[in-house]
Amino acid sequence: MTSPAPQDLVITQAGLADWPVVRGWAVDEGWNPGHADSEAFFAQDPEGFFIGRIDGEPVSAISVVNYGADYSFLGWYLVRPDVRGQGYGLTTWKTALAHAENRTVGLDGVVDQQDNYRRSGFELAHRTFRFSGTAPAVEAPADVRAVRPEDLAEITAYDRACTPADRPRFLAHWLTGPGHHAVVRRTGGRVTGYGVIRPGRDCPRIGPLFADTPEDARALFAALTADAAGREVAVDVPETNAAGVALAEEAGFTPSFETARMYTGPVRPYAQERVFGVTTLELG
Repeated sequence: MTSPAPQDLVITQAGLADWPVVRGWAVDEGWNPGHADSEAFFAQDPEGFFIGRIDGEPVSAISVVNYGADYSFLGWYLVRPDVRGQGYGLTTWKTALAHAENRTVGLDGVVDQQDNYRRSGFELAHRTFRFSGTAPAVEAPADVRAVRPEDLAEITAYDRACTPADRPRFLAHWLTGPGHHAVVRRTGGRVTGYGVIRPGRDCPRIGPLFADTPEDARALFAALTADAAGREVAVDVPETNAAGVALAEEAGFTPSFETARMYTGPVRPYAQERVFGVTTLELG
């Protein structure tokens, strides 16, 4: 029995209709993707998703999503388990990376792939830990409320200070996606943090959780978990935010999964101390 060579792999841009099979692979890997993630992802850069096929059957996938002229983020790097080790992943990787052109590319890499990423020019910025645990039974603070349409411009501006790139198209979908619950905290008439919780395959996931101070983050965390009390919830916390790690530990959450944020070059400065929980491991 012979296997198709990598040159028999046909790689094309993927559409939203192609992505459920890729999401299924991510579920099998234990990534716990959100139920409505894909729509928001494709809204940011619909040309940034790729799928590889052999004889018409999907075998590999990746996303390289562009944010403006300077930054791109790589995610969804997957090869179907029964055809791994045949070069399909690397061929898909090389084809898709061309979409980033000369942008700095970021990714959140799983532990067993980090050496491969280094060989491709990615350098470690920090580790991120997925904390999960049973949501505590607390009341939502009075000064945290659901995001309203009129908040979008101010939240987009706040988000800009917390990320390496502007992402207004993504946010417009992320804040309002099916099942997504977005909350904002205002102090002194201005936004001092916001967060989103969304349903996932295995449990709800918080992301992002951006806040000026640990007090703001704690209030937002309480509001996000109030409706999930007694259920398992997950949040991805960068190790660079010691207060974020402490917040997760105070809630009784424990680390269950580790990735590394890596970049191919410089990214614009952003307020890492405000990042108590990253948005997603697939789009940064």
